[in-house]
Amino acid sequence: MIRCVISDLGKVLIFFDNSIFYRKLAAFTPFDVKEIAARVNVHSEIGEAFDTGRLSPQGFYEKALEALEAELSCEDFFAMYNDVFSLNRPVVDILSRLKALSCRMVMLSNTDVERFGFIRNRFPEVMLFDHYVLSYEEGYMKPDPRIFVVALGKAEAAPAECVFIDDRSENIEAARRLGMHAIHFLEDTNLRSALNELGLEP
Repeated sequence: MIRCVISDLGKVLIFFDNSIFYRKLAAFTPFDVKEIAARVNVHSEIGEAFDTGRLSPQGFYEKALEALEAELSCEDFFAMYNDVFSLNRPVVDILSRLKALSCRMVMLSNTDVERFGFIRNRFPEVMLFDHYVLSYEEGYMKPDPRIFVVALGKAEAAPAECVFIDDRSENIEAARRLGMHAIHFLEDTNLRSALNELGLEP
């Protein structure tokens, strides 16, 4: 019996497209969108440090500007950086119905303080969970098993009584290794059907 749903945020409840940010940022750097994306990949440790709370917003802004040779204010940078999301209404509705049926709900997300704050204010519909396990607060990112252990503690249920929903295969595999049920959420995933197979009927 499934007692708790543990769900990712990005590309499950919320769609995001970082190319929106890159296109806006291109006006403030000597690089085009492809070059910006490439430099972001080369300097991925900056994003990982921000996602695990090892960099403050100011520190992230400064290191990002240095890596991208950009010139713009911190306020303008984060206005562009944050505004890349859109709501996945069908998934929000499904999880809201599960919540109404007294299913325990835990969010488990790799995210940073800026983007999570933006999402919380722009899309209050996604704030339907009992607990939020966020990488920037915990200091770990999926697929590190330590952050899954934190989520399982918030679930107050055995791994076999939990289902984890995520868009990345390495995170799905990590959850399954801990004994959780898992749904790999892709564009063509029928989430309601997948939940039905586990005995949940949202």
